[in-house]
Amino acid sequence: MKECKQFLNKINFDEIYSIIMGPYFPWYYNDFVNYEDETNQNFQFTHTFYKENSIHSDFFKFLNPILNIIKPSIIIRVKANLLTKTNKIIEHGMHKDTSFNFKHTTAIFYINKNNGYTRFINNVKIKSEENKFIEFDSDLLHTGSTCTDEKKRIVLNLNYIK
Repeated sequence: MKECKQFLNKINFDEIYSIIMGPYFPWYYNDFVNYEDETNQNFQFTHTFYKENSIHSDFFKFLNPILNIIKPSIIIRVKANLLTKTNKIIEHGMHKDTSFNFKHTTAIFYINKNNGYTRFINNVKIKSEENKFIEFDSDLLHTGSTCTDEKKRIVLNLNYIK
């Protein structure tokens, strides 16, 4: 696993932050957080930038600073996840982001700082800190969480082939 704090320069990060945290960014309600969560009692808001070999968002171009650094040979999916504040931290179950049977990479780019986190099957826990980027093998089981100290926890989730 690779972790990089202050992944983008301030100008690029501030532009992405202001768009995604802004009042005009479109979020879409999902009645689940994790397909593998059988209780299905949780929800999230998402914004899909890219999937199924095509751009799905007018905001995709704002991700160029990230894509220019990671230089994927093939993008599989890019989406933003927004989890709302809860009274206690809730984890949403270990999972893989995709079900593809070929080697690829998963990355998480943290938009805002909060007390939520990403936890991996080996109990490594990554704090939600703005402008942090982590990259790992797509087969590594992981789970996200809600937060209790901010109104929302927002991450970008990227799946790609290097």
